[in-house]
Amino acid sequence: MQIAVLGIDLGKNSCSVVGLDTTGRVVLKRRLHRDGVLKLAASIPSCVMALEACCGAHHLGRILRDHGHEVRLMSPEYVRPYVKAQKNDDRDAEAIAEAATRPTMRFVTLKSETQLDMQSLHRARDRLVGERTALINQLRAILLERGIILPQGRRKLELHLTPLLAGDPMAISPRTRLLVNDLHLEWTELDRRIEAFDAEFAAQARTDETARLLTTIPGIGPLNATALAASIGNAQTFQRGRDLAAWLGLVPKQMTTGGKPKLLGISKRGNRYLRKMLIHGARAALPSLSKGETPMGGWLRDLLARAHVNTVVVALAAKLARIICAVLRTGRKFELTSAAVS
Repeated sequence: MQIAVLGIDLGKNSCSVVGLDTTGRVVLKRRLHRDGVLKLAASIPSCVMALEACCGAHHLGRILRDHGHEVRLMSPEYVRPYVKAQKNDDRDAEAIAEAATRPTMRFVTLKSETQLDMQSLHRARDRLVGERTALINQLRAILLERGIILPQGRRKLELHLTPLLAGDPMAISPRTRLLVNDLHLEWTELDRRIEAFDAEFAAQARTDETARLLTTIPGIGPLNATALAASIGNAQTFQRGRDLAAWLGLVPKQMTTGGKPKLLGISKRGNRYLRKMLIHGARAALPSLSKGETPMGGWLRDLLARAHVNTVVVALAAKLARIICAVLRTGRKFELTSAAVS
């Protein structure tokens, strides 16, 4: 039995494995515990190990790579077309093995433990930010029910909330005052935890060479830099900058038929968190970049003259994605060049 490709359908406890020979014929089909997959990998000659890029795949992939196997991770949406007939774990594993043999298949790079740690920190921070937003919205609704309307903005709300709690006791009932004070204390604790994450990201951006390169790009701060470094590494997976922009969902969605192309809004594919952070960074950098006497400044001013500012922000985010890819692939810092004066 010579296995050329071993497809592994990961489960929390049990996994289905299907082995294909060099002709694509199924020569092995088993259901194993996770430990059994490792024992099987250690007992067979080096081959291609194919997995879907799901939870736990990077950890298992690194172990299989250490056993001398070639690990290929794929997005589940690219594996789905290869599932034949009714879906079950064995057919999923067979589809994973078959998809890994396709010459046009796109593979996911194995992430290191450090990259996964940084991604986990970003997800934890994003959850805290969501909790803080929900808490602030609830706080506003409670006060609005009592006829108290406060200005928009998180900082403005905080400035008006302290005098409100210390002011006229008749403005709100004693029980509501206690509730608002409790929510304010919870808000303060969330701010403290988010600031601790931000400080950790800033320290990481100063020590990590990849993040330091990214912070030379306008609109890319420590938060964006560490998130991008954890997700795409050195960007060798992407052949050109537009591929990274497309992976982030920042390029137009195509609806082409009969040879007649039609471009819609951005595709919004890929990592939603990275796309959101990149757009926020582009929005922050737009005012200063559009005033500069650089080729990018002239391009932005031309766009602002004929398009909505939100459209320009997304276009700038797509350009930043291309710049990010170029900086990571070349290892050189980004420099804004001045426009030639005639």
